[in-house]
Amino acid sequence: MKKKIFSIFIIVFYLNSTSLADQGITETEIHIGIWGPLTGPAALWGDVARGVKCYFDMINSEGGIHGRKIVYYLRDDGYIPARTMAIAKDLVENKGVFAFASGVGTSCGMAVQSYLDKNKIIWVGPASGSTHWAYPPTPYLFSTYSLFCDEAAILVNYAINSLFKKKIAFFYQNDDYGKSGLYGAQIALEKQGSKLVAEVPVESTETNIESHYAKLAENAPDCIIMFVNPKHAAVILKISDEKGLKVQWMTSTTLGDLKTMYDITRGLFKNVISPAGFAPEISPVELIQKYKKAHDEFAKNERFGTFFMGGIYLIEPMIEAFKRCGRDLNRENFVKAMESIKNFRALGGEISFAPSERQGLRSVFLVKCGEDGKTDKLTDNITSDIDVAEVIKRLSQ
Repeated sequence: MKKKIFSIFIIVFYLNSTSLADQGITETEIHIGIWGPLTGPAALWGDVARGVKCYFDMINSEGGIHGRKIVYYLRDDGYIPARTMAIAKDLVENKGVFAFASGVGTSCGMAVQSYLDKNKIIWVGPASGSTHWAYPPTPYLFSTYSLFCDEAAILVNYAINSLFKKKIAFFYQNDDYGKSGLYGAQIALEKQGSKLVAEVPVESTETNIESHYAKLAENAPDCIIMFVNPKHAAVILKISDEKGLKVQWMTSTTLGDLKTMYDITRGLFKNVISPAGFAPEISPVELIQKYKKAHDEFAKNERFGTFFMGGIYLIEPMIEAFKRCGRDLNRENFVKAMESIKNFRALGGEISFAPSERQGLRSVFLVKCGEDGKTDKLTDNITSDIDVAEVIKRLSQ
């Protein structure tokens, strides 16, 4: 009798485990969550989430993936980590999503990372270059965004070796996003026997940054790298222009929508240098045309720029993995499909994963904002060799 009861328990446990493992997958649907700052100080980055939404609409209009349509839940977290956590819990526990697609912000992502991992929820393409996503690797999280520390190191090396800059200052958001860039820049400069002339943090919620400008300018830099949100970038450029400060400005991919930044700064973004994983003028023409057609059909009132297409770019490997799974889609098979991706290239650079590798790429190329926000390509792909372990060590201090 006891043996029979135990056998029944095992069967029930197995069925429950299978049900949990396949949460969000039905014969006809795949349920996916998306969050982003559709409002608030980082609202421009909401275009990333809107790009993901448009991409899913396009996939569904083509018939879905092996007979399944994507049911997505787009939520506005306002770039507030506590709100991101509430959204994640609701979508996991009440909507039963199988996965999350992208998700803007380092602090917002960190707020939900352990929760998603504990609940074995797939997460592909965080819109952030944090080291937290892939170091150490975890089973269900796949990063398709270049590392912020890599971007900063590549910018520093270009500033010194190609532009012959001698005095580099760093203006950064006082969180993991900004500090990742800061430490990447520090390490790159240390390799060349130099250091930053100024390190100026800013809180994402601050509105008056006159004092920050003063700290940046007092050491007479000839180059300033900024890892901040779009609003702070626009304000610091305006103050600098009014004060007559002439320097080479550089920034991360987070401000890489050159046309949008050019427009909101009324041209002050001209000549700013940024890393890029892809660029509308450089990516494959057929794909750009395909995504532009989807934009015109499903998101015609949204900006069709780098941020918008960035949402698509970050999630292309996710769709590829769904395709590789065929009809036999479950968590285990999806993970195996992602791990099988090697040298995958669509909009941007080559992305590769493996059982022990969750950082899809460590290469970017550099671009400059030209007249009217035009993208001028400066370099081919550059692969970073910065010691990520050292960056992580500094972040933990």
